[in-house]
Amino acid sequence: MRARYYVKRAIARRRGHRYEKLLETVRIRRRPAHHRHVEPGRVLATVLFVDIVRSTEKAALLGDRRWNDVLSHYYAALRRELRASRGREVTTTGDGMLATFDRQPGAARAIRCAAAMRQAVRTLGLEIRAGLHTGECELVGDAVGGIAVHIGARVMAKAGADEVLVSSTVKDLAVGSGIKFKDRGAHRLKGVPEQWRLYRVL
Repeated sequence: MRARYYVKRAIARRRGHRYEKLLETVRIRRRPAHHRHVEPGRVLATVLFVDIVRSTEKAALLGDRRWNDVLSHYYAALRRELRASRGREVTTTGDGMLATFDRQPGAARAIRCAAAMRQAVRTLGLEIRAGLHTGECELVGDAVGGIAVHIGARVMAKAGADEVLVSSTVKDLAVGSGIKFKDRGAHRLKGVPEQWRLYRVL
């Protein structure tokens, strides 16, 4: 009986309840977007550029599917060495990679990383070329830019198959590391003023 009484009371309350009438139209005001301008930060870093030598020929020989498998193993090898050297991957470019290493000890770490990458990809039947330069870089989010990055790319462009080239700046910062170099002479780097002395990592 008591349960039936509570049910009747609940039904009566619901019937007598007045719901607030909703507006048929609701005005939605669009708030103006605030675009925040992000100022680039500047940091001293060693940039490392790597790419595969004769990649187009190899891709044509292997075909798309097999070449994509090779690239997958290739990038896995690069990233493994990069993590071990405490470098930071910035971007990949088809069959290449740009990475950075911070502060002065970063120069020696970057050189050793490039040499380890060169060794690691040999097991895949690949040859790489690498170029390194140290200078002030602009950082905007995850991107990196500035003349130091351009110089690093141009240094790599001068490297031959299975070769790691560094600018004189990188060589000077690696003094005392035990890394050996061979002088490759003075070079004009496309789009970069003056001549630059380059060194091959032995």
